[in-house]
Amino acid sequence: MRLSIDWRSLILYRKSLYLLLPPPPALLFSCHNWQEELYSQKDRPATGGDVSAPAAEKMAREALAAAADAQSALKKKTAAARSWILFDSSGEGTILDADKYAIMHRVQIHARDLRILDPLLSYPSTILGRERAIVLNLEHIKAIITADEVLLRDPTEENVIPIVEELRRRLRSDNVINQAHGEGRENINGQHDLDGVEEDESPFEFRALEVALEAICSYLDARTTELETAAYPALDELTSKISSRNLDRVRKLKSAMTRLTARVQKVRDELEQLLDDDDDMADLYLTRKLAGSSSPVSGSGVPNWLPGSPTIGSKISRASRASAATIHGNENDVEELEMLLEAYFMQIDGTLNKLATLREYIDDTEDYINIQLDNHRNQLIQLELFLSSGTVCLSLYALVAGIFGMNIPYSWNDNHGYVFKWVVGISGLVSGFLFIFIIAYARHKGLVGS
Repeated sequence: MRLSIDWRSLILYRKSLYLLLPPPPALLFSCHNWQEELYSQKDRPATGGDVSAPAAEKMAREALAAAADAQSALKKKTAAARSWILFDSSGEGTILDADKYAIMHRVQIHARDLRILDPLLSYPSTILGRERAIVLNLEHIKAIITADEVLLRDPTEENVIPIVEELRRRLRSDNVINQAHGEGRENINGQHDLDGVEEDESPFEFRALEVALEAICSYLDARTTELETAAYPALDELTSKISSRNLDRVRKLKSAMTRLTARVQKVRDELEQLLDDDDDMADLYLTRKLAGSSSPVSGSGVPNWLPGSPTIGSKISRASRASAATIHGNENDVEELEMLLEAYFMQIDGTLNKLATLREYIDDTEDYINIQLDNHRNQLIQLELFLSSGTVCLSLYALVAGIFGMNIPYSWNDNHGYVFKWVVGISGLVSGFLFIFIIAYARHKGLVGS
């Protein structure tokens, strides 16, 4: 069977598989035609030099299977990139499958801000205040916070699941407390069972931001504790026994510490940058800005186009108070947010101090190991000095033997056999005294230890 194969199309097709891109329709059509041609010609006899039908059929099946796998992988990545969970002010979560244009239209942010939250791209930790939203990128926490809802990306990720649960729990509890206090104000007696519970007057965006900051600070602190638990015993073991295994173990721990320090440092720098700029902190007051630009309200403080709801009434009440603060000239009052950020800044700074202490301990261990290695090196140098001195003395002794071993006629030892003993004895004593003198001189000068 003679099979015509478009190798150029096949090469382009395989390149599209490596890039995890959907292959062009023309290439898929070519592969389908190739498979149909194989099935139609599989009964024809094969001639020399042509591709055998079973081999070509196998290649076609593998190509089609690879195309299906690539398309399924691309669909999974696309689905993961479009996965969001929406929390409203009552703590109810809703899974959203929306593209970036729908998200941009919903929260009114630019594409460059949304690109920061792309899980396929690497961006440092960032907290950005926009006109109607807060863009939050803290390690695995990628969220968009507005005045009345939170959009959290990749809610099924392992590290994001605890944040989802904490957001749901925190927002629900705050909503229940606010509803209870709202009903309490309408009761003429004013006696309730929630006297010991205070209503959270913080804006919605600050409560959501607090959950995110608490989660990232706790996460980094837990990673630091795990690193400390593994690093200190490894360093102590290395000081007691220097081996290749212990050195490689400490090297890996030091690399992990360097990476973790960079992550913690970036979060700390972002919080410090916010604390140093009051304008940036003022941009995070979404409820205040929303109240300042909202439409006129009725005499009861609630817009007459909203239904009578305790939750909405409580939110509008807080917005009215924020609007009143703005009118009285407190639009630059960022004390509430400053206190919130300072609390977590101190926590992340404590985590960074732990890593700095661990780095100092590693540096001290390295210095101690270098001192040990220098000590061993000095001992080897001393041994080399002893051996060299002994070699010099033995060389002098061998010199005497070499001189008397020459084939030179002499007669003074013909009748006196004791002369040999004297020569050997005196040569040995001179060599021994010379070795002792060299060692004593080296110790006197401090070249060797005592």
